[in-house]
Amino acid sequence: MEINQLKSMIEAILFAAGRPVSKKEFVLSLEISEEDIETIIASMQEEYKQQSRGIEIIKIEENYQLCTKKELHDYIYPILDKRNKPNLSNAALETLAIIAYNPKISRAEIEAIRGVSADACVYKLLEYGLVEEAGKIDLPGKPMSYKTTSEFLRMFGYSSLEELPELPKYRLDENKQIVIDELEVPMPEREEVSDEKSE
Repeated sequence: MEINQLKSMIEAILFAAGRPVSKKEFVLSLEISEEDIETIIASMQEEYKQQSRGIEIIKIEENYQLCTKKELHDYIYPILDKRNKPNLSNAALETLAIIAYNPKISRAEIEAIRGVSADACVYKLLEYGLVEEAGKIDLPGKPMSYKTTSEFLRMFGYSSLEELPELPKYRLDENKQIVIDELEVPMPEREEVSDEKSE
């Protein structure tokens, strides 16, 4: 089968599906290897960039999805998308970041990090489909753990959690307060002030 014909089939599948399509689904439909799927889609992604197309193929974990380019959102949203967009508070974003960097974390552990109740934030993130239950932890009471979803990756433009920015290095000072070494700014030297009164 010709490469161009395979590209047309992949594009048609992604367009018709309207959702992430796994490599295994492509293998079943097109009867070619996962390696060939990856190679052909990588070629298609490059072609879309070079041709300044309004669409792109994004990778979400082991899946691919056909999407409009993020930079064109402002032109598309007023016409087509009337859904309520997730309106996340700072507290919810903070909770989401904690879960993203700590997959399979319990609510009690989130609250220990934040210092306040996380119930409302976790419920909101579950409602928006940005986090999901990841099974019970082998601790007293068998608390539920949480992890981010593929919707989180899609919304924030990541292919996997490995692409998350690296956290700054930190340490605890003598008062048990967090000090981020990378952000420490040296204090200017103070001028010595004489104790003698000027005459």
